[in-house]
Amino acid sequence: MLSLVRTHPFQSGRGPLSPGSRAGLGAALALLAIVSSVELADGRPAHYIALMVAAPFLAAALASWRVVLGVGVVATAVGAAFALCDWSISLVNGVNVAGIALGTGIAAAVAAVRQRQAEQIAELSKLAAVAQQAVLRPLGPQVGTLSVAGRYISSTATAEIGGDLYEAIDTPYGVRMIIGDVRGKGLEAVRLASIVLGSYRHVAYERADLRAVVADLDRAVARSVGDEDFVTAALVEERGGTLTIVNCGHPPPLLLRRGAVIPLEPPAPAPPLGFMPVVRPRVERLEPGDRLLLFTDGLGEARRDGEFFPTADRAWRLLGHGTVADGLASLETALVEWVHGRLDDDIALVLMEYTGSRGGSDAPVPSWEVGAAES
Repeated sequence: MLSLVRTHPFQSGRGPLSPGSRAGLGAALALLAIVSSVELADGRPAHYIALMVAAPFLAAALASWRVVLGVGVVATAVGAAFALCDWSISLVNGVNVAGIALGTGIAAAVAAVRQRQAEQIAELSKLAAVAQQAVLRPLGPQVGTLSVAGRYISSTATAEIGGDLYEAIDTPYGVRMIIGDVRGKGLEAVRLASIVLGSYRHVAYERADLRAVVADLDRAVARSVGDEDFVTAALVEERGGTLTIVNCGHPPPLLLRRGAVIPLEPPAPAPPLGFMPVVRPRVERLEPGDRLLLFTDGLGEARRDGEFFPTADRAWRLLGHGTVADGLASLETALVEWVHGRLDDDIALVLMEYTGSRGGSDAPVPSWEVGAAES
Protein backbone atom coordinates (compact mmCIF):
# COMPACT_ATOMS: atom_id res chain seq x y z
CA MET A 1 0.00 0.00 0.00
CA LEU A 2 3.03 2.23 0.22
CA SER A 3 4.66 3.75 -2.81
CA LEU A 4 8.03 2.46 -3.89
CA VAL A 5 9.64 5.89 -3.76
CA ARG A 6 8.80 8.15 -0.85
CA THR A 7 9.20 11.88 -1.12
CA HIS A 8 10.40 13.54 2.06
CA PRO A 9 10.25 17.25 2.78
CA PHE A 10 13.62 18.83 1.99
CA GLN A 11 15.30 20.34 5.01
CA SER A 12 16.76 23.77 4.40
CA GLY A 13 20.44 24.25 4.94
CA ARG A 14 23.47 22.24 3.88
CA GLY A 15 22.40 18.89 5.19
CA PRO A 16 22.45 15.74 3.05
CA LEU A 17 19.98 15.44 0.22
CA SER A 18 16.75 13.63 0.91
CA PRO A 19 16.07 10.37 -0.97
CA GLY A 20 13.61 12.20 -3.22
CA SER A 21 16.14 14.89 -4.09
CA ARG A 22 18.80 12.31 -4.85
CA ALA A 23 16.42 10.40 -7.11
CA GLY A 24 15.33 13.57 -8.92
CA LEU A 25 18.89 14.78 -9.35
CA GLY A 26 20.05 11.43 -10.71
CA ALA A 27 17.18 11.18 -13.19
CA ALA A 28 17.72 14.75 -14.43
CA LEU A 29 21.47 14.32 -14.89
CA ALA A 30 20.90 11.04 -16.72
CA LEU A 31 18.51 12.81 -19.10
CA LEU A 32 21.03 15.58 -19.71
CA ALA A 33 23.72 13.00 -20.46
CA ILE A 34 21.48 11.19 -22.95
CA VAL A 35 20.48 14.39 -24.79
CA SER A 36 24.10 15.57 -24.84
CA SER A 37 25.27 12.23 -26.25
CA VAL A 38 22.66 12.35 -29.01
CA GLU A 39 23.60 15.95 -29.79
CA LEU A 40 27.29 15.10 -30.03
CA ALA A 41 26.61 12.08 -32.23
CA ASP A 42 24.43 14.14 -34.56
CA GLY A 43 27.10 16.78 -35.11
CA ARG A 44 26.59 20.39 -36.07
CA PRO A 45 24.32 22.29 -36.23
CA ALA A 46 22.60 21.60 -32.87
CA HIS A 47 19.11 20.14 -33.15
CA TYR A 48 18.16 18.85 -29.69
CA ILE A 49 18.94 21.73 -27.32
CA ALA A 50 15.25 22.28 -26.57
CA LEU A 51 14.93 18.78 -25.08
CA MET A 52 17.16 19.81 -22.16
CA VAL A 53 14.30 21.83 -20.67
CA ALA A 54 12.81 18.49 -19.58
CA ALA A 55 15.65 17.97 -17.06
CA PRO A 56 14.54 20.58 -14.45
CA PHE A 57 10.91 19.49 -14.81
CA LEU A 58 11.93 15.88 -14.24
CA ALA A 59 13.83 16.91 -11.11
CA ALA A 60 10.83 18.96 -9.91
CA ALA A 61 8.77 15.79 -9.56
CA LEU A 62 10.93 14.57 -6.65
CA ALA A 63 13.64 17.04 -5.68
CA SER A 64 13.67 20.30 -3.74
CA TRP A 65 13.55 23.62 -5.53
CA ARG A 66 17.25 24.21 -4.82
CA VAL A 67 18.18 21.00 -6.60
CA VAL A 68 15.83 21.88 -9.47
CA LEU A 69 17.45 25.29 -9.79
CA GLY A 70 20.91 23.71 -9.87
CA VAL A 71 19.83 21.22 -12.55
CA GLY A 72 18.35 24.08 -14.58
CA VAL A 73 21.57 26.07 -14.41
CA VAL A 74 23.53 23.06 -15.64
CA ALA A 75 21.01 22.42 -18.42
CA THR A 76 21.12 26.07 -19.51
CA ALA A 77 24.92 26.06 -19.52
CA VAL A 78 25.09 22.83 -21.54
CA GLY A 79 22.53 24.15 -24.00
CA ALA A 80 24.44 27.41 -24.37
CA ALA A 81 27.67 25.48 -24.97
CA PHE A 82 26.10 23.49 -27.79
CA ALA A 83 24.66 26.68 -29.27
CA LEU A 84 28.10 28.36 -29.20
CA CYS A 85 29.65 25.39 -30.99
CA ASP A 86 27.90 26.60 -34.15
CA TRP A 87 30.23 29.71 -34.02
CA SER A 88 27.22 31.93 -34.52
CA ILE A 89 24.15 31.66 -32.34
CA SER A 90 21.08 31.30 -34.51
CA LEU A 91 17.73 32.72 -33.47
CA VAL A 92 16.37 29.21 -32.95
CA ASN A 93 19.21 28.19 -30.66
CA GLY A 94 18.95 31.44 -28.74
CA VAL A 95 15.24 30.89 -28.18
CA ASN A 96 15.94 27.30 -27.11
CA VAL A 97 18.49 28.38 -24.49
CA ALA A 98 16.16 31.09 -23.22
CA GLY A 99 13.39 28.49 -23.04
CA ILE A 100 15.57 26.28 -20.85
CA ALA A 101 16.20 29.18 -18.47
CA LEU A 102 12.48 30.06 -18.37
CA GLY A 103 11.54 26.40 -17.85
CA THR A 104 14.02 26.22 -14.98
CA GLY A 105 12.25 29.06 -13.21
CA ILE A 106 8.85 27.46 -13.70
CA ALA A 107 10.09 24.05 -12.56
CA ALA A 108 11.69 25.55 -9.43
CA ALA A 109 8.39 27.26 -8.57
CA VAL A 110 6.52 23.98 -9.04
CA ALA A 111 9.02 22.19 -6.80
CA ALA A 112 8.66 24.85 -4.11
CA VAL A 113 4.86 24.46 -4.10
CA ARG A 114 5.16 20.67 -3.98
CA GLN A 115 7.68 20.92 -1.15
CA ARG A 116 5.35 23.11 0.94
CA GLN A 117 2.49 20.68 0.36
CA ALA A 118 4.70 17.75 1.40
CA GLU A 119 5.63 19.56 4.60
CA GLN A 120 1.97 20.25 5.34
CA ILE A 121 1.08 16.59 4.75
CA ALA A 122 3.91 15.52 7.06
CA GLU A 123 2.62 17.86 9.75
CA LEU A 124 -0.91 16.52 9.36
CA SER A 125 0.45 12.98 9.65
CA LYS A 126 2.11 13.91 12.94
CA LEU A 127 -1.16 15.40 14.20
CA ALA A 128 -3.01 12.24 13.17
CA ALA A 129 -0.52 10.14 15.13
CA VAL A 130 -1.05 12.34 18.18
CA ALA A 131 -4.82 12.03 17.79
CA GLN A 132 -4.51 8.26 17.55
CA GLN A 133 -2.52 8.14 20.76
CA ALA A 134 -5.16 10.30 22.48
CA VAL A 135 -8.17 8.28 21.28
CA LEU A 136 -6.64 4.79 21.16
CA ARG A 137 -4.09 4.58 23.90
CA PRO A 138 -1.55 1.74 23.74
CA LEU A 139 -2.69 -1.37 25.62
CA GLY A 140 -0.73 -3.63 27.93
CA PRO A 141 1.44 -5.46 28.11
CA GLN A 142 -0.16 -6.23 31.51
CA VAL A 143 -3.52 -5.05 32.83
CA GLY A 144 -4.35 -6.58 36.20
CA THR A 145 -4.07 -10.36 35.86
CA LEU A 146 -4.30 -10.22 32.08
CA SER A 147 -1.68 -9.95 29.38
CA VAL A 148 -3.23 -7.62 26.83
CA ALA A 149 -2.31 -6.31 23.37
CA GLY A 150 -4.26 -4.15 20.94
CA ARG A 151 -3.86 -3.48 17.25
CA TYR A 152 -5.56 -1.11 14.81
CA ILE A 153 -5.39 -1.99 11.11
CA SER A 154 -6.46 0.86 8.86
CA SER A 155 -8.03 0.14 5.49
CA THR A 156 -6.28 3.16 3.95
CA ALA A 157 -2.60 4.05 3.96
CA THR A 158 -3.40 7.75 4.51
CA ALA A 159 -5.39 7.28 7.72
CA GLU A 160 -4.29 5.70 10.96
CA ILE A 161 -7.55 5.91 12.85
CA GLY A 162 -11.25 5.62 12.12
CA GLY A 163 -14.43 4.61 13.89
CA ASP A 164 -13.19 1.42 15.56
CA LEU A 165 -12.32 1.65 19.25
CA TYR A 166 -10.92 -0.36 22.15
CA GLU A 167 -9.75 0.09 25.71
CA ALA A 168 -8.64 -2.04 28.66
CA ILE A 169 -8.45 -0.70 32.23
CA ASP A 170 -7.97 -2.11 35.71
CA THR A 171 -10.90 -0.98 37.87
CA PRO A 172 -12.09 -1.75 41.41
CA TYR A 173 -14.52 -4.20 39.78
CA GLY A 174 -11.89 -6.07 37.81
CA VAL A 175 -10.17 -5.64 34.48
CA ARG A 176 -12.66 -4.20 32.03
CA MET A 177 -12.34 -4.03 28.27
CA ILE A 178 -14.43 -2.61 25.49
CA ILE A 179 -14.28 -3.00 21.75
CA GLY A 180 -16.63 -1.16 19.43
CA ASP A 181 -17.35 -0.06 15.90
CA VAL A 182 -19.01 3.22 14.97
CA ARG A 183 -21.36 3.19 12.00
CA GLY A 184 -19.86 5.25 9.19
CA LYS A 185 -16.43 6.60 8.42
CA GLY A 186 -14.45 9.81 8.46
CA LEU A 187 -14.09 12.52 11.07
CA GLU A 188 -17.63 12.07 12.36
CA ALA A 189 -16.90 8.43 13.19
CA VAL A 190 -13.66 9.44 14.94
CA ARG A 191 -15.58 12.05 16.96
CA LEU A 192 -18.18 9.51 18.12
CA ALA A 193 -15.49 6.94 18.93
CA SER A 194 -13.74 9.49 21.14
CA ILE A 195 -17.05 10.24 22.91
CA VAL A 196 -17.67 6.55 23.62
CA LEU A 197 -14.14 5.99 24.89
CA GLY A 198 -14.21 9.12 27.04
CA SER A 199 -17.49 8.05 28.63
CA TYR A 200 -16.28 4.49 29.12
CA ARG A 201 -13.06 5.54 30.82
CA HIS A 202 -15.19 7.37 33.38
CA VAL A 203 -18.15 5.07 34.01
CA ALA A 204 -16.09 1.85 34.05
CA TYR A 205 -14.67 3.02 37.39
CA GLU A 206 -18.03 4.14 38.75
CA ARG A 207 -20.53 1.39 37.90
CA ALA A 208 -20.41 -1.99 39.63
CA ASP A 209 -22.64 -3.66 37.04
CA LEU A 210 -21.71 -3.88 33.36
CA ARG A 211 -25.37 -3.39 32.49
CA ALA A 212 -25.22 0.04 34.12
CA VAL A 213 -22.07 0.81 32.10
CA VAL A 214 -23.98 -0.10 28.92
CA ALA A 215 -26.87 2.15 29.91
CA ASP A 216 -24.53 5.11 30.48
CA LEU A 217 -22.76 4.56 27.19
CA ASP A 218 -26.09 4.25 25.38
CA ARG A 219 -27.18 7.64 26.69
CA ALA A 220 -23.85 9.19 25.67
CA VAL A 221 -24.24 7.85 22.13
CA ALA A 222 -27.90 8.87 21.89
CA ARG A 223 -27.03 12.46 22.83
CA SER A 224 -24.32 12.65 20.17
CA VAL A 225 -25.73 11.01 17.02
CA GLY A 226 -28.67 11.08 14.64
CA ASP A 227 -31.54 8.62 14.47
CA GLU A 228 -29.69 6.23 12.16
CA ASP A 229 -26.27 6.29 13.83
CA PHE A 230 -25.14 3.71 16.34
CA VAL A 231 -22.15 1.94 17.87
CA THR A 232 -21.80 -1.82 18.16
CA ALA A 233 -19.82 -2.82 21.24
CA ALA A 234 -18.77 -5.75 23.40
CA LEU A 235 -17.83 -5.17 27.03
CA VAL A 236 -15.74 -7.69 28.96
CA GLU A 237 -14.93 -7.93 32.64
CA GLU A 238 -12.50 -10.33 34.33
CA ARG A 239 -12.56 -10.65 38.10
CA GLY A 240 -11.08 -13.48 40.08
CA GLY A 241 -11.05 -15.76 37.05
CA THR A 242 -14.68 -15.07 36.16
CA LEU A 243 -15.27 -13.61 32.70
CA THR A 244 -18.41 -11.57 32.11
CA ILE A 245 -19.39 -10.41 28.62
CA VAL A 246 -22.22 -8.15 27.49
CA ASN A 247 -22.76 -7.68 23.77
CA CYS A 248 -24.52 -4.84 21.98
CA GLY A 249 -24.84 -6.00 18.37
CA HIS A 250 -21.11 -6.76 18.08
CA PRO A 251 -19.31 -9.86 16.72
CA PRO A 252 -18.89 -12.32 19.61
CA PRO A 253 -15.41 -12.68 21.10
CA LEU A 254 -13.49 -15.90 20.49
CA LEU A 255 -12.24 -17.91 23.47
CA LEU A 256 -9.08 -19.91 22.72
CA ARG A 257 -8.68 -22.83 25.09
CA ARG A 258 -6.39 -25.86 24.71
CA GLY A 259 -6.46 -25.76 20.93
CA ALA A 260 -10.21 -25.11 20.64
CA VAL A 261 -11.83 -21.87 19.45
CA ILE A 262 -15.17 -21.09 21.11
CA PRO A 263 -17.36 -18.17 19.94
CA LEU A 264 -18.87 -16.57 23.06
CA GLU A 265 -22.33 -15.80 21.70
CA PRO A 266 -24.58 -13.71 23.98
CA PRO A 267 -27.51 -15.43 25.73
CA ALA A 268 -29.87 -13.11 23.84
CA PRO A 269 -29.28 -10.58 21.04
CA ALA A 270 -29.24 -6.89 21.88
CA PRO A 271 -29.19 -3.83 19.61
CA PRO A 272 -26.17 -1.49 19.36
CA LEU A 273 -25.53 1.50 21.59
CA GLY A 274 -27.88 4.30 20.65
CA PHE A 275 -30.90 1.97 20.40
CA MET A 276 -31.40 1.40 24.18
CA PRO A 277 -29.97 -2.14 24.36
CA VAL A 278 -31.12 -4.46 27.14
CA VAL A 279 -28.24 -6.88 27.58
CA ARG A 280 -27.94 -10.25 29.29
CA PRO A 281 -24.45 -11.15 30.55
CA ARG A 282 -22.64 -14.28 29.49
CA VAL A 283 -20.42 -15.70 32.21
CA GLU A 284 -17.45 -18.05 31.76
CA ARG A 285 -14.91 -19.44 34.20
CA LEU A 286 -11.39 -18.86 32.90
CA GLU A 287 -8.47 -21.25 33.08
CA PRO A 288 -4.84 -20.11 33.17
CA GLY A 289 -3.58 -19.87 29.60
CA ASP A 290 -7.00 -19.03 28.12
CA ARG A 291 -6.91 -16.33 25.46
CA LEU A 292 -9.75 -14.12 24.31
CA LEU A 293 -9.86 -12.32 20.93
CA LEU A 294 -12.02 -9.22 20.60
CA PHE A 295 -12.41 -7.84 17.08
CA THR A 296 -14.54 -5.57 14.93
CA ASP A 297 -16.53 -6.69 11.90
CA GLY A 298 -13.79 -5.62 9.48
CA LEU A 299 -12.11 -8.93 10.34
CA GLY A 300 -15.23 -10.96 9.63
CA GLU A 301 -15.82 -9.12 6.35
CA ALA A 302 -12.26 -9.42 5.00
CA ARG A 303 -12.35 -11.54 1.86
CA ARG A 304 -10.68 -12.32 -1.44
CA ASP A 305 -12.50 -13.55 -4.51
CA GLY A 306 -15.69 -13.73 -2.44
CA GLU A 307 -14.14 -16.03 0.20
CA PHE A 308 -14.06 -14.70 3.76
CA PHE A 309 -10.98 -14.91 5.94
CA PRO A 310 -11.33 -18.12 8.03
CA THR A 311 -10.87 -16.47 11.41
CA ALA A 312 -12.23 -19.27 13.60
CA ASP A 313 -10.40 -22.01 11.67
CA ARG A 314 -7.01 -20.30 11.86
CA ALA A 315 -7.34 -18.46 15.18
CA TRP A 316 -5.54 -21.02 17.34
CA ARG A 317 -2.60 -21.48 14.95
CA LEU A 318 -2.16 -17.72 14.61
CA LEU A 319 -2.94 -16.54 18.12
CA GLY A 320 -1.99 -19.43 20.36
CA HIS A 321 1.78 -18.92 20.31
CA GLY A 322 4.26 -16.50 21.83
CA THR A 323 3.03 -13.38 23.57
CA VAL A 324 -0.34 -11.81 22.86
CA ALA A 325 1.44 -9.13 20.81
CA ASP A 326 3.10 -11.89 18.76
CA GLY A 327 -0.29 -13.46 18.16
CA LEU A 328 -1.83 -10.24 16.86
CA ALA A 329 1.17 -9.64 14.60
CA SER A 330 0.72 -13.12 13.11
CA LEU A 331 -2.99 -12.53 12.60
CA GLU A 332 -2.40 -9.21 10.85
CA THR A 333 0.24 -10.73 8.57
CA ALA A 334 -2.03 -13.61 7.59
CA LEU A 335 -4.99 -11.27 7.06
CA VAL A 336 -3.11 -8.80 4.85
CA GLU A 337 -1.73 -11.70 2.81
CA TRP A 338 -5.24 -13.17 2.44
CA VAL A 339 -6.76 -9.94 1.06
CA HIS A 340 -3.63 -9.04 -0.97
CA GLY A 341 -3.25 -5.83 1.00
CA ARG A 342 -6.76 -4.54 0.21
CA LEU A 343 -9.07 -4.10 3.17
CA ASP A 344 -12.58 -2.70 2.80
CA ASP A 345 -12.92 -1.65 6.44
CA ASP A 346 -10.77 -0.77 9.44
CA ILE A 347 -10.13 -3.52 11.96
CA ALA A 348 -9.57 -3.23 15.71
CA LEU A 349 -8.11 -6.24 17.53
CA VAL A 350 -7.59 -6.95 21.22
CA LEU A 351 -6.07 -10.19 22.46
CA MET A 352 -5.85 -11.00 26.15
CA GLU A 353 -4.46 -13.96 28.07
CA TYR A 354 -5.56 -14.97 31.56
CA THR A 355 -2.45 -15.70 33.61
CA GLY A 356 -4.18 -16.67 36.84
CA SER A 357 -6.01 -15.03 39.71
CA ARG A 358 -4.23 -12.80 42.17
CA GLY A 359 -6.06 -14.63 44.93
CA GLY A 360 -6.93 -13.18 48.29
CA SER A 361 -10.17 -13.09 50.25
CA ASP A 362 -10.77 -9.37 49.76
CA ALA A 363 -11.46 -9.63 46.03
CA PRO A 364 -14.89 -8.15 45.22
CA VAL A 365 -17.36 -10.42 43.48
CA PRO A 366 -17.84 -9.96 39.72
CA SER A 367 -20.19 -7.18 38.63
CA TRP A 368 -22.80 -9.60 37.33
CA GLU A 369 -23.18 -11.00 40.85
CA VAL A 370 -23.34 -7.50 42.28
CA GLY A 371 -26.01 -6.58 39.75
CA ALA A 372 -27.98 -9.70 40.55
CA ALA A 373 -27.83 -8.94 44.25
CA GLU A 374 -29.01 -5.37 43.73
CA SER A 375 -31.90 -6.30 41.42
